[in-house]
Amino acid sequence: MKTTTGKVYLVGAGPGDPGLITVKGKECIEKADVIVYDYLASPALLGHAPDGVDMIYVGKKGGDHTLSQDGINALLVAKAGEGKVVTRLKGGDPFIFGRGGEEAEVLVEAGIPFEVVPGVTSAIAAPAYAGIPLTHRKFTATLSLVTGHEDPEKESSNIDWPAVSKSGTLVFFMGVKNLPMIVERLIACGKPQDTPVALVRWGTTARQQTVTGTLDTIVERVRQAGLKSPSIIVVGQVVSLRDTMQWFENRPLFGKSIVVTRARKQASDLVKSLSDLGAACIEAPSIRVTDAPDTGPMDNAIEEISSYDWLVFTSVNGVHFFFERLFALGYDVRRLHTVKTACIGPATARRLRDFGLNTDIMPDTYRAESVVEAFEHQAVNGRRILIPRALEARPILPEELRKMGARVNEVAAYQTLEVRDQADSLLDRLRSGDIDAVTFTSSSTVRNFAALLPPDETADLMKNVTVACIGPITADTARSLGFHVSVCADNYTIPGLVDAILAYYQSA
Repeated sequence: MKTTTGKVYLVGAGPGDPGLITVKGKECIEKADVIVYDYLASPALLGHAPDGVDMIYVGKKGGDHTLSQDGINALLVAKAGEGKVVTRLKGGDPFIFGRGGEEAEVLVEAGIPFEVVPGVTSAIAAPAYAGIPLTHRKFTATLSLVTGHEDPEKESSNIDWPAVSKSGTLVFFMGVKNLPMIVERLIACGKPQDTPVALVRWGTTARQQTVTGTLDTIVERVRQAGLKSPSIIVVGQVVSLRDTMQWFENRPLFGKSIVVTRARKQASDLVKSLSDLGAACIEAPSIRVTDAPDTGPMDNAIEEISSYDWLVFTSVNGVHFFFERLFALGYDVRRLHTVKTACIGPATARRLRDFGLNTDIMPDTYRAESVVEAFEHQAVNGRRILIPRALEARPILPEELRKMGARVNEVAAYQTLEVRDQADSLLDRLRSGDIDAVTFTSSSTVRNFAALLPPDETADLMKNVTVACIGPITADTARSLGFHVSVCADNYTIPGLVDAILAYYQSA
């Protein structure tokens, strides 16, 4: 155990959209030994943490605290006292109704070094994502941020209600339970009953929900909508601008919950593309891509690479693991100077180009059969062809090339393993009907996803779930396992899959 004093970073995690974390906030996550995070910090931010980091969830959900504030303070002091770098990840901004000031005071008293990293507060972000500018020269020159969590039963209030009521725009934090009292106080202090009001729940996330009204109607409208915490309350004429300025909730996939089963390290492109269209992406990887169980055959092929005429890559993973072994053996791309290359798909070709090589062949469609067709125009009889690919890959490519007279060496570059660490939470969401679609980017993602589902429940769990596949091979695997495929991309790429999902929902 370290004996020197560590350091604490009080980091604002932003309002929910993980893209709103600051650059410095992300750096603090990346260098942490310990991450202490609360209910409102986006779980996606934890993906920036290094392997082996100690992640401690402390709750801070309204009325339901996993650890009390005193307990959190003591935890920060204890972990930093062990010489560790502690990142305290707090929803919004740590110094705006985030009790960051209290945590800083404790750290000062204990002699623990600390830094404060401001975050995007939900008071600004949630209204902005709802199409409500908090200031506008036609409507207001003043803005007040107010706690809505004050106990209405206490004898005296820390809020100067007459002064607050005169502010042009008011933003209340965590005030849903006290909404009737807030409305009553504002009207009693002279705020007109027809003043526009908006409540934004889960602002900046795909779960965002907005309810609007006026001071005399908003309580009933919120009750009818069943709106709960966490919500921001905005009071003022600027709320009327939402009618023309709302943008976030107008995105074509807004409100759709889509499961991404792709391996975690490869899921980012798909997650970002779907999220940009408004979907709530649930990362539940069903596979993990890792080295082949025996790298000997690959190593031998690399040692003899000058004897091969062609090197065929059928996936991005094949490229990655081939070059990983090439470099591990002490070689570089110059070893491939006599070999021609073929790739399935533009993504695989782009990955090959990362290593300084262009592909000599790329078929019009992105499947093994198309590579075979492309080779029909090449003189392959008697030629040696190396295919580094998945351990469990389909046999059609090497079989057809051998029929053409090629001498094919198929070596396992990598393998896909089943991942079950998200199984329980995924099943809970499927059972609650909280999933709109599941995406599959390979046959292995389908097989391993299916293995997560109890056989006697599969039909019920998936009956209202849209199944989207990257191409016909993946779709055939899905159908063979009993899934009804509603979406199959014409262009067998991640952009093609996203376009197909978008077209499906737009047509529906």
